[in-house]
Amino acid sequence: MRCIEISKPGGPEVLVPAERPAPVPKANEILVKVAAAGINRPDVLQRMGKYAVPPDASDLPGLEIAGEVSAVGSSAARFKVGDKVCALVHGGGYAEYCVAPEVQALPIPKGLSALEAASLPETCFTVWSNVYDRGRLAPGESLLVQGGSSGIGVTAIQMAHAMGNRVFATAGSDEKVAACVRLGAEKGFNYRTQDFLEEIKAATGGKGVNVILDMVGGDYVPRELKCLADEGRLVFIASLRGSKAEIDIFEIQRRRLVITGSTLRPRPVEFKGDIARSLREKVWPLIEAGRIKPVIYKSFPLAQASEAHKLMESSQHIGKIVLTV
Repeated sequence: MRCIEISKPGGPEVLVPAERPAPVPKANEILVKVAAAGINRPDVLQRMGKYAVPPDASDLPGLEIAGEVSAVGSSAARFKVGDKVCALVHGGGYAEYCVAPEVQALPIPKGLSALEAASLPETCFTVWSNVYDRGRLAPGESLLVQGGSSGIGVTAIQMAHAMGNRVFATAGSDEKVAACVRLGAEKGFNYRTQDFLEEIKAATGGKGVNVILDMVGGDYVPRELKCLADEGRLVFIASLRGSKAEIDIFEIQRRRLVITGSTLRPRPVEFKGDIARSLREKVWPLIEAGRIKPVIYKSFPLAQASEAHKLMESSQHIGKIVLTV
């Protein structure tokens, strides 16, 4: 099969086309003939040598795919050869064939192409797990999405809006802020020109938001704690501005705040399978009804993976970048 390898840690140019034997599915896995693969920030960090690949994972980048089932393992019973699926995978997505635990695969939502479906798994799994499972965002509550124009951001805004939550978002340009509002944010804030703490306080009558989904960290954290309503939850999924922060412990005690976070890739298959079941029940109907839509900025052929990574690192995009195979 054709695939993209990381020849050595470095810039986008270290992504090189290669040939490898196609993987063979284990008992609980399916083999997917990949039509499209989403690009995510962990792929970039892995390419740079800053993201350790789990010992049981493929060394090829790529954490989400869509395509057609071409083989099933001896214990796999949910899908059959020929089914159209998208899946969260443990690496190996930048290739013509990729294996996936069958419990981490979902049918391609009705009305979507494989290209569109490839943009869903990583973001949908991450948002559901962190906003609803860990952050416990409840009906009637509000959410602030930091980095609202990112792949994660556009999914979080749409999902929370479709679930009936008030949504606010930050982004790095007026164009990106406008995109967040079009996707369902009640208000968006340009973090380069506006103080999101002041804006959130004004928008919520001084109460603050119930949940913050944060991929920024660093010096944002003290302001984020002040953005939270009493008993609010701050959920970290990345730390682009640094992993260290100074916090006011008394403020956490006095207002009963919760600080939490998670990473998805190291979690066991069973855990991810539980998320997949929640998505199938709660989110897939919203996608099929058109209330949550894939937001794809640009697609590239597999052989141009390096160009796709250059675009991701430029942060010019709004939404997802996808490879076609």
